[in-house]
Amino acid sequence: MVINYDSEYLRELYEQGRCNDRKHRYQPAVVRNYQKCVKILSTVRRIEDLFPFNGLRYETLTGDKKGLSSVRIDDKYRLEFTISHGEATDEPFVTICTLTDITNHYR
Repeated sequence: MVINYDSEYLRELYEQGRCNDRKHRYQPAVVRNYQKCVKILSTVRRIEDLFPFNGLRYETLTGDKKGLSSVRIDDKYRLEFTISHGEATDEPFVTICTLTDITNHYR
């Protein structure tokens, strides 16, 4: 999948392992798991390829977050993203994943 970042802090967390924003500071284990999730998302070609990764617990969200999907970073946090399909010249379609937020699952 092609990964786009909705927020700059998500890009910084993935590329640098930290971000300058005080609001989005996470424990090192959470950042490592987030980077692992983004790597997995970037290697799969379509959303169905996430199903064998039971630890990610992929799900489509409902209610006020309808239209979003998520994978679990750990027991407390999840990575929310949207999926869309674009055009490509060499393939029939390209799946574009736009990362939107890291949220606390229990809030």
